[in-house]
Amino acid sequence: MPLRTKSMTPNPPVNLFDMDRDMLTSFLVEQGEKPFRAKQILKWLYQHNVRDIDAMTDVSKATRNKLTDIATTALPTVAESQLSKDGTAKWLFELHDGNCIETVFIPEAERGTLCVSSQVGCALDCSFCSTGRQGFNRNLSVSEIIGQVWLATNLLAADPATQHNRITNVVMMGMGEPLLNYKKLVPALDLMMDDLGYGLSKRRVTVSTSGVIPYMDQLISEVDVSLAVSLHAPNDTLRDELVPINRKYPIARLMEACWRYVEGDDAASQRKKHVLFEYVMLSGVNDKVEQAHELAELLRGFPCKVNLIPFNPFAQSGYQRSSRNAVERFARVLSDAGILTLKRTTRGDDIDAACGQLAGDIDDRSKRHVKFMEPRFGERLG
Repeated sequence: MPLRTKSMTPNPPVNLFDMDRDMLTSFLVEQGEKPFRAKQILKWLYQHNVRDIDAMTDVSKATRNKLTDIATTALPTVAESQLSKDGTAKWLFELHDGNCIETVFIPEAERGTLCVSSQVGCALDCSFCSTGRQGFNRNLSVSEIIGQVWLATNLLAADPATQHNRITNVVMMGMGEPLLNYKKLVPALDLMMDDLGYGLSKRRVTVSTSGVIPYMDQLISEVDVSLAVSLHAPNDTLRDELVPINRKYPIARLMEACWRYVEGDDAASQRKKHVLFEYVMLSGVNDKVEQAHELAELLRGFPCKVNLIPFNPFAQSGYQRSSRNAVERFARVLSDAGILTLKRTTRGDDIDAACGQLAGDIDDRSKRHVKFMEPRFGERLG
C-alpha cells in the first residue's frame, strides 16, 4: 500500500499592517533579516503612505522579494464616502469578509479628529446607541483599526474639498467597545503614537470605554493614552437601564478604576491627568436638575471634564434630544460645583455621522449577549 503524504497547506500571507514596531521587528528577525528593516518598512507604510512592497526602494531587493512572497499590505476598501455640509466626512469601509464599519472625521479650527471603530457592531446594547441596536459580529484586526487612520489620511489628502485637513487627534469612539478588543487595540494605539507611525501625542489619542474595569486596569498599566468614560447617568438604577454593562461593573467600582487611572504607577504619570466623562443628554431621562446635582456630588474632587453630548435620534430609539435650556441648566449646576463642563455641538447630522449614529452594514450573528468574565490575576486580556 502506498504511503499517504500529509497535505501541505501554505501559510497565509502576513499583513504588515497587523504589526507594531516590536512585532514587525520580531517577524523580520525570524525571516533572517536585520532589525533595522522594521524602521524602513514602517516609514514607507505610515510616513510615505506606500503599500507596494516593491516600491520600498531603500529595502534590499532580496528582502522585498522575500516579503512579496510571504506578506501583504491589505486594508479595507472604500464602499461609500459622504461629506456633510459642516465639513464632517464619513466613510463606510468594507472588510475582507463583506462586513462594513464606519469612520468619521470632524474638522475644527485647531484640530482634526478621527473617530475610529474597533468592532463590527457592539455587544453592549446601550439603549440610546444605534450601533448597539445592530448587534455584534466580530472584533477588528490591527490592520482594520490602523487602516482606518491610513485610509482617512489619504482620502482627505486626495479630495480637493478636504485636502487641507489634517488628522491631529484620534478617538476610539466609533463602532464597538474598544476594550473588548484589547489584544488588537494596543498594537494599533502603539502605531498611532510611534514616531515611525503617526507620531501622535498620548494626549491626542483617546480610548473611550463604557466601563470594562479589568481591561481599564490593564490599559492603565500598559499604554499611556487619554481616557474617556461613557457615564450617561449619575446613579446605578438609571445607568443599569442605559448602559447595561453597569450591572456587572457598577458606578462605585467604575470610579475606583478611574482613580487608578489618574493616580498612575508613579509621580510622573500623575501630571495633568484627568478623565473625560461622556454624558449623552436624553430629554426627561437623565437631564433633570436634581440629576445634575447628583452627578456633581459623584464627581466632587475628581480631576475630570464632563462632555454633555446632544442625543442624535434614530428610528425606534424611544428617546428625544434634551432642549437647549435643559442642557444649559444641567451644565450650570456642574460648573457651579467646579467641574469643567463642555457642551458638544452635534456634527454630521445630515450624513448620520453624529455620536451614537454609526451602524454600518452589520449582520447580527447571535453574539449580542456576551458574558464578561473577570480575568485571573496576572492573566493577559484579549
